[in-house]
Amino acid sequence: MSASPVLSVLDTHPVFEGVPAQTSIRNGLELALAAERLGYHRYWVAEHHNTPGLASSAPTVLIGRVAAATERIRVGSGGVMLPNHPPLVVAEQFATLEVFHPGRIDLGVGRAPGTDPLTAGALRRSSDPLSAQDFPEQVKELEYYLDGGKTPRGPGLEIRAVPEIPARPPVWMLGSSPSSGLLAAGRGMPYAYANHLRPDAAAAATRAYRENFQPSEAFPEPYVIVTAFLIAADTDEEAAYQSGSLAHALVSGRSNPFSLFPQPEDAARRPLSAAELQLVQASFAGQLIGSADTVKAQLADLVDRTGADEVMAVAPIADHAARVHAYEILAR
Repeated sequence: MSASPVLSVLDTHPVFEGVPAQTSIRNGLELALAAERLGYHRYWVAEHHNTPGLASSAPTVLIGRVAAATERIRVGSGGVMLPNHPPLVVAEQFATLEVFHPGRIDLGVGRAPGTDPLTAGALRRSSDPLSAQDFPEQVKELEYYLDGGKTPRGPGLEIRAVPEIPARPPVWMLGSSPSSGLLAAGRGMPYAYANHLRPDAAAAATRAYRENFQPSEAFPEPYVIVTAFLIAADTDEEAAYQSGSLAHALVSGRSNPFSLFPQPEDAARRPLSAAELQLVQASFAGQLIGSADTVKAQLADLVDRTGADEVMAVAPIADHAARVHAYEILAR
């Protein structure tokens, strides 16, 4: 069996039926404090827009709040969806975060907009679709600004990111396909694979990354984070019950992106069809769902299949105490 991986937390701030979104955001801060107490290495927040079931729409704000409330744990974005933001703005925001919390900030960037096309256009203030080459160029521009580069803009004019800082936060490439792994490898960046979104391509993507990695000054060796859904409980039966919320959210989200996570007792009263069960089973493959012993075996299998240096768990569990308990089980 592979050595035990580093463990971290990804928080999408899930919103459950009957619970206000602000409670989800406040619970996220409590989860970060618990994660630090339990010895987790990182706490990252996602970026989603116009998605009522996921309250994590302002990652930079959330990062600043969590970093100020904690002392040791690294805090970052999982990630900033770069097509939604000018790279200069992102560089300046994260340079400022680094000033307040030196050596604790991570900047994960992704290609997907984290929303529907109409909302993505509103974020960019443009209805023009992005080309395939836009994202790599944005990443290049972002790193250039963070490294203190200056972009000439005519005689005597140049653009630089302010504040200029002695050491920039590490920039992580997020993705869910082998192509994102290749992009990270070519730039010598650490790679975070979204196994909780696409478990079927996890092994291929991480293998492509490692086999094609080009060392950089910041990262002479490849480094892989793999995410996973975490629904851990004292028994397999309790975990299965709690996972009903996620199962139904995965199904309903395909037809209604504005739906919330159902409470587990409501999910238990709504049987899934055979086709829906097939979708859920495929989505749950390679995740961490069950009792302590079950999750331990699943974690070992995930690391063996992907070569993950670090596993980042995202736990959409309705009851906040049960959610924290799931991370306690994983950390044992």
